[in-house]
Amino acid sequence: MSTHDGAILDEAARWRSRDLAVLWHPCTQMREHPDVLPLLPVARGEGAWLVGHDGRRTLDAVSSWWTNLHGHAEPRIAAALARQAATLEQVILAGCSHPPAVELAERLLAIAPRQPGRPPLSKVFYADNGSAGVEVALKMAFHWFRNRGDEPRRTRFVALQNGYHGETLGALSVTDVPLYRRTYAPLLLEPVFAPSPDAWLAPAGQSAEGFAEDAADALAHLLDEHAGEVCAIVLEPLVQCAGGMRMHHPAYLRRVRELCDVHGIFLIADEIAVGFGRTGTMFACEQAGIQPDLMCLSKGLTGGFLPLAAVLATDAIYEGFLDDSRERAFLHSHSYTGNPLACAAALASLDIFEADGVLERNRATAARMGGLAHEIAALPHVVEARQCGMIVAFELAPDGRRGTRFDPARQVGLRAYRAALERGVLLRPLGEVLYWMPPYCIDAAQLDLLANVTAHAIREATT
Repeated sequence: MSTHDGAILDEAARWRSRDLAVLWHPCTQMREHPDVLPLLPVARGEGAWLVGHDGRRTLDAVSSWWTNLHGHAEPRIAAALARQAATLEQVILAGCSHPPAVELAERLLAIAPRQPGRPPLSKVFYADNGSAGVEVALKMAFHWFRNRGDEPRRTRFVALQNGYHGETLGALSVTDVPLYRRTYAPLLLEPVFAPSPDAWLAPAGQSAEGFAEDAADALAHLLDEHAGEVCAIVLEPLVQCAGGMRMHHPAYLRRVRELCDVHGIFLIADEIAVGFGRTGTMFACEQAGIQPDLMCLSKGLTGGFLPLAAVLATDAIYEGFLDDSRERAFLHSHSYTGNPLACAAALASLDIFEADGVLERNRATAARMGGLAHEIAALPHVVEARQCGMIVAFELAPDGRRGTRFDPARQVGLRAYRAALERGVLLRPLGEVLYWMPPYCIDAAQLDLLANVTAHAIREATT
């Protein structure tokens, strides 16, 4: 090893040491650092790559927790941020306004899902992150009925089994992933959890659409049982991401929209992870031809540059808060609501969608991803390879048999993570599910690397 190489490695080790001396990382058992769970010190990003302090390049196959759309350090978004920073970096949005917030709201409403015969989404409420956006939507739904005089009866929410909506208390209340929910259960609301339409759960021989219809029938029964108690249903359209990238047929969304109308309750679409092209269309709801009453956006909203959330609402909901009394106003707030820098980044991201024909290009990329996934699906321990647009997931099980699980002591997901990281790919398995959700700029050579490393990681983790 040369003196130069040694100095680079020492620099990376120094950053690891400094980090572990002061930082408490999210979603991490810190005892696993630094030995069981390798820490990746990142100096900069370049497109689909993360570049470490030691110069090592790692392919970001998970878009940095599903936030990055067009690639790291995308120059057009960076330039838009610089221009905005020289003009206005932050101003209170209560009683003030600024052009980026107004223009972004106009453009989001212009591209939001539309359903014939239904008044469009017409107002935007900003928040700071995905969980905060879900909190906003839940509070709006409850408060609207309260303003109408239906409180205290309409105080419950319906959510889907295996769904995930965030980790603040309201969002966690409508989450059904035990790893996140179980510890805090005494602090949470008690929603009604409806059976998931997840096609993975369908019995042998039943189609994804048929299973989705059965799940909708079960939801109809639950709504009848709780008639007059429910104010809203919240769900992730098409893909339950944190629940294992489980996917369902659009028919379920159509039925849910109909049931919400029959029972006079709101449909909250949590498009935080699946919005902005992840499922093949700009928003997942489009594939069912439906329009929610409230739609939550975050993650890819700014192209991965800054935290920002937006909740899109109908005029009917907005008008339910107009009154002479402040108690009937929606007084929810965040200090950085509608931050000009974040709005400028989001506007630049939307410009890139138009200038680069991103959705069309993604269709070609998704087709290549599907072909590579088909090859990996033949591995002995892969039960299923499933895809929805730019999301691909591999379900692992002993000997590739459905209904079986690996011994948790084998730490299959962790072993796959380590094996991939050693070969220059950042995967972050969800239990025994490996998935791809790369930046849209990923090219053919990078996809080939991703597929080869994923296959190797599966072999190493399961043998």
